[in-house]
Amino acid sequence: MKLLILGGTKFLGRAITEAALEQGHDITLFHRGKHDPSAFPQVEHTIGDRESELARLQGRRWDAVIDTSGYVPRVVSAATQLLKDQVDHYTFISSVSVYEDLRQMNVNESAPVARLEDESTEDVAQHYGALKALCEQAVEAAMPGRTLHIRPGLIVGPFDSSDRFTYWPSRLNRGGEALVPLPKERNLQFIDVRDLASWIVRLVEQKTVGIIHASGSNYSMEELVETCGRATEVKTTCTWVSESFLIAEEVGEWLELPLWIRSDSLVGMFGVDNTKAIASGLTTRPLLETVQDTLKWDQSRPTDAKRKAGMEPTRESELLRRWHDRVL
Repeated sequence: MKLLILGGTKFLGRAITEAALEQGHDITLFHRGKHDPSAFPQVEHTIGDRESELARLQGRRWDAVIDTSGYVPRVVSAATQLLKDQVDHYTFISSVSVYEDLRQMNVNESAPVARLEDESTEDVAQHYGALKALCEQAVEAAMPGRTLHIRPGLIVGPFDSSDRFTYWPSRLNRGGEALVPLPKERNLQFIDVRDLASWIVRLVEQKTVGIIHASGSNYSMEELVETCGRATEVKTTCTWVSESFLIAEEVGEWLELPLWIRSDSLVGMFGVDNTKAIASGLTTRPLLETVQDTLKWDQSRPTDAKRKAGMEPTRESELLRRWHDRVL
């Protein structure tokens, strides 16, 4: 197939490009050239900002497009309007964050999506999920019956610079005493980026349409940290602390302590219904492989590189001291 990828050099886009190359597809990448522009020298790179330079794609023809970089409806609509007569199939990478209510588990693809009072807003930080939902609608309006909407949950693995998952293999590899949030049976759901990418390419090859979750397998918090421990020879002691303590100490959810979300908030993000994805052929690799490969990639980064998520060692040490004092 002739594939156009909007993005293609950063994390999911990178993995999709690798998966498509493995299947022998002819690929054009359209990106800004800001994330590893030297990657994939064997494919065509069209450099441009999709907000102002989409015209560089005018007059071309592809079998399908995979949009990994759409966040604002206006921008996504411009791409679909330009490409609707130049491609047969459009895959849009959305998110499980589109849902109106993620305080419950096993939400399926038919659940109501979030809505905006002011649909002209482009504040992605504040309205990420609702804007993704409007992007889906823009794609479908331009190319009805020819669109596939993938709604991933947490995507993990090599090249994940968000550090939301990467923190845990890295932390267990650092050794010493690690602060870990209770309960041990906390449900986590995530997918290795490489499993997601290869599955998406297969769906594109089949011209699959509709909406499908892609949130991967379920694990407990205990299973995750134990697996991270097995991936390293460094001795680490895990100290499990209560949610009430974390709240009292004003520990930041998600970013300061990755994968911790208060039990009364968005727990459904880690437990959506994956029935459709599995039925369509989604498979996932062993957790240990994902952990090992993520740790190996993380260790290849500069040691002084600023991490985007994770607890600072001094903060962790102080919290552990306060926890032990409280317990005693």
